Amino acid sequence: MIPIDVRRVMRWGSMSGIVMVFTAAVGMLQAFEDRVVVYPVLSLGYLMLLWFAPLAGYQATSTPVRMGVEDPPRGLRNLAGGTLAGLWGGCILAAFTLVVDTFDLREVFVAFSPRMVELLTDGRGVPDGLPLTVLLPAALGLAGGACHLLAALARRRLVLALEWTLVVALLEPVVSQVLAHIGLVAVADLMFTLRALEWWAALAIAALVATVTGRTGESFGRLREHLFAADPARRTRNSVWLAAGVVALLVVVPQLLGSVLSEVLANVGLFLLMGLGLNIVVGLAGMLDLGYVAFFAVGAYTVGVLTSPLSPRFALEWTWWAALPVAIVVSAITGVLVALPVIRMRGDYLAIVTLGFGEIVRILFLSDWLSPVFGGAQGVLGIPGIPLGFTVVSGVDPQGVLYFALFFVLVAAWISWSLQQSRVGRAWTALREDETVAAAMGINVVRAKLNAFIVGAVLAGFAGALFAAKLGSVFPSSFELLVSIIILVVVIVGGMGNIPGVAVGAVVLIGVLGGPNVPGLLAEFAEFKLLIYGALLVFMMLRRPEGLLPSVRRSRELHADDLGQDAWLGGDGALTDAAGDGRARG
Repeated sequence: MIPIDVRRVMRWGSMSGIVMVFTAAVGMLQAFEDRVVVYPVLSLGYLMLLWFAPLAGYQATSTPVRMGVEDPPRGLRNLAGGTLAGLWGGCILAAFTLVVDTFDLREVFVAFSPRMVELLTDGRGVPDGLPLTVLLPAALGLAGGACHLLAALARRRLVLALEWTLVVALLEPVVSQVLAHIGLVAVADLMFTLRALEWWAALAIAALVATVTGRTGESFGRLREHLFAADPARRTRNSVWLAAGVVALLVVVPQLLGSVLSEVLANVGLFLLMGLGLNIVVGLAGMLDLGYVAFFAVGAYTVGVLTSPLSPRFALEWTWWAALPVAIVVSAITGVLVALPVIRMRGDYLAIVTLGFGEIVRILFLSDWLSPVFGGAQGVLGIPGIPLGFTVVSGVDPQGVLYFALFFVLVAAWISWSLQQSRVGRAWTALREDETVAAAMGINVVRAKLNAFIVGAVLAGFAGALFAAKLGSVFPSSFELLVSIIILVVVIVGGMGNIPGVAVGAVVLIGVLGGPNVPGLLAEFAEFKLLIYGALLVFMMLRRPEGLLPSVRRSRELHADDLGQDAWLGGDGALTDAAGDGRARG
């Protein structure tokens, strides 16, 4: 029998305990105690507290996959290791509970309250409830370790079943509204009670997902082979049909979502527009721009000044369509003005200087000196919507704004993809990999950087123009540094240099958690979303720096060392020579 790796077990058990202690210490357990996820067995507070325990139990007895080395047998070692990891994490949580109950620390830590102790001990208090505080994480660790005993397909089915069940439970407003729009109100009433998923419905969803997962894997594989056929003509035809299907889906979906969800997706579209622009600057050209929100502000204020009848100075009352080209041109000029002084800078210096430019723009809009033009702290009010002849699209019509956002996103994605495949895009890629080598190869570095800044500024100007029409007013407080940081996080988490990756990042971060000043689908996390942003960013940098959906080139760049190391191993695990001809060494 292979012995348990005690050091690994203790490390993962300690991590589990620290995560549980931190979750309770920041107040998540108390903040989410009333939000029931699966009725009547699981609340969001206990889900946030205990989710890491089974993962720690699984990882505590995981063994790294080595080519040519047989996997160790699975059995009692996995069960014992997972249980010990959960038990050690539970002991850390119990010790924390005892400290909070013994000492009054509320002057420093507001969340350290008797209510938190009551929740951690399931209402039994100290010391009667401490055994449960220890044993519950141990049981979850045992469950995590037991997952090793399942076959790979069964384990994948189980994980997907749990994930989709929790997604349906957490997104109850979305599911209920979609079911209501398609005439299945009775089904929604049966599945949910008090905003929580019924336990039997959770079991039914888990069973359905587990059943469908095994049968659809091969179907998706065949569909992928058909869409990405080797024949270029056939591949192009399939791409056209796929694009037509996506467009048709985008036309139908807003009608099923309702006003609230359309508002959330419209905000996702705005941030996705800015994310696509910043993806060109950061993801393709490799220039870290922390003042990107300045271009967004310029586009919004340009439209506001030219269209609003309440403009402090001009009151030109142009239509939105007439002001849009001007906003794009002004954004492009701003991009040039920002790029020229920093064109020779790299890395941290470039980031700091662009951050300063972003703050300069915001302070200028806020200043008393320019208040006769931009309104100062009061901003520009009374911005009209987008006239279409038969109606006017504005913030009171979130579905109309969503259609405009989707249209602009498609245009921006097409522009980004076209540029990425062109000589300009290849020049940006060369700059990102090594600017000195790119210059030595004959690439005009100054022109390439200017092009990146201009294209990024134009896309941000698009988003600003739509933002002004949607909100009906613009204020300097809407363009703080945090907006630039959130857009950068969207690009990093989604996958730098990859258009679908940026879309995934925008949906996950902005759509689910919400932006700096806009709500997401999980409104309960509004107080903690910046904390979750930071934790997610740290995790991505440590475990998956290429992003959730990376580009192939970017993934190879970040894992070049791993690929080079694997090249020394043949298919049978034998070492090969440096030339890589596959002959075994020694």
